[in-house]
Amino acid sequence: MLTVYGIKSCDTCRKARKYFAENDIDFRFHDVRDDGLDIQMLERWSGRIDWTKLLNKQSLTWRKIPEVDRSGMSESKAFALMIENPTLVKRPVLESDAFIAVGFSEKRFSEFWENT
Repeated sequence: MLTVYGIKSCDTCRKARKYFAENDIDFRFHDVRDDGLDIQMLERWSGRIDWTKLLNKQSLTWRKIPEVDRSGMSESKAFALMIENPTLVKRPVLESDAFIAVGFSEKRFSEFWENT
């Protein structure tokens, strides 16, 4: 089953959830703020995708983090920041047994889904 990890108020997450519902694609939604985010999730994702793709450096949360904490970013440092600030996770993270993807594009997902 497809799991969509994100935040309820995120526009891209809402767009993805709407698309899946309208296209009868079974999924469950996991709100990383309300339902939690843990090191096991981040390690599982980074085992399948480069950890740098998970870190949202465009977010307001990122800009509020002091420069000293942002410099010399490593995987473990990024994971600690993401656990402390779940809004630092680029959204949505789409995970199934067959794939993992970060972000959502209806066109890209449609093309991918047709080929699976």
